[in-house]
Amino acid sequence: MAVTAPNTPVDPAPAAPGGRMRRIAHLDMDAFFASVELLRYPQLEGLPVVIGGGRRKADEQRLQSPDGSGLREPRFIPVAEFARLRDYVGRGVITTATYAARQFGVGSAMGMMKAAKLCPQAIVLPVDFDEVRKYSRLFKSVITEIAPVMQDRGVDEVYIDFTDVPGGQREGGRVLARLIQKSIADATGLTCSIGVAPNRLLAKMASEFNKPNGITIIYEQDLQTKIWPLDVRKINGIGPKAGQKLAALGVQRIGELAAQDPQWLMARFGRSIGAWMHRAAWGQDDSPVVTESEPVSMSRETTFERDLHAVHDKAELGRIFTDLCMRLAEDLQRKGYVARTIGIKLRYADFRIATRDQTAASYTADGATIRQLAGQCLKRVPLQQRLRLLGVRAGTLVRCDQQPAPPHAAVAAPAPRRRPGAQETPGRTGQLF
Repeated sequence: MAVTAPNTPVDPAPAAPGGRMRRIAHLDMDAFFASVELLRYPQLEGLPVVIGGGRRKADEQRLQSPDGSGLREPRFIPVAEFARLRDYVGRGVITTATYAARQFGVGSAMGMMKAAKLCPQAIVLPVDFDEVRKYSRLFKSVITEIAPVMQDRGVDEVYIDFTDVPGGQREGGRVLARLIQKSIADATGLTCSIGVAPNRLLAKMASEFNKPNGITIIYEQDLQTKIWPLDVRKINGIGPKAGQKLAALGVQRIGELAAQDPQWLMARFGRSIGAWMHRAAWGQDDSPVVTESEPVSMSRETTFERDLHAVHDKAELGRIFTDLCMRLAEDLQRKGYVARTIGIKLRYADFRIATRDQTAASYTADGATIRQLAGQCLKRVPLQQRLRLLGVRAGTLVRCDQQPAPPHAAVAAPAPRRRPGAQETPGRTGQLF
């Protein structure tokens, strides 16, 4: 594709001090959740496997010896004994899938019932978050021992600044990328894909080019040949709605986006977003790799296997709600934060979403207090419809050692007052779980 935009600077990233090329890597673990499970179940290697939903009774039974003598080694369980996607019934969503399953069109965030139509023979395994977090910490510790400037972007991906690391300039960063790949594989048995480019924006796109277990090197001069032919959705930050709007305007490729006048984009997407889109299409991004960042919020949520009702399933919803609040409290305590704003999120059977927040007079990381505040939020949402999802969120975070002194006799901010004589609406404030 040959697209030109007059008077547009082509400078994806300025040179680092000392004249060195700025080399930023994006590392993405390959099918991470599934790959972690394959370490436990090597007999499933090469088969279509999807990871999703919580642990089911059948998953526990599979680990038991047929003669009832106790647990058996996971790697010795016959493939025929694993649950199949065609037999799945519920509301679960796929967290990830092996590459063998992806060949059938199965992918992350897809409903498992829908995926069953595409690949009914796929094996279903539950998400084991404890195991995933263990391997996440392990592969990241391997990276920081080699290249200390690393930005955590979730359980399975990071940005790494290669610029001043030995080997980070050789072959555009390929030498250092190979070392990191091998070191992670040696320590964990897992593979990863790495993209190295002048900045984070291009590095993230590059890490998708040669999956799994690939390395892609992008230079400034590769922009038109390797980046511009891609769909605009490949730019991190252009979501489905923006992508659809661009397509309706006749802009589907990054090169076509780069060819647009910045003023034309700003008129249609707003000054800030339009200007950013144009810079991104030209590969411009000077954002640094940040080794530490303060979280804005923390949350816990779950999608139910079946829709639940606030009245008919009150006990089950109450148990789930309390568990989410306690787990959120544990997250805050483990990471050393306290929160002042507690919120809830509900997704109804018709996919509408409702959220409410409650601000306390003092900061907290106590599970019972979070449950109380979240319960006050529940009093302000309609609960007549069945629910698909329930979530709890903690916001306005500060570190435990930095929280302001609580005011005298601090108590939670009261819920909005009802008008005198007002009646509680059945299924709204009178039937909470």
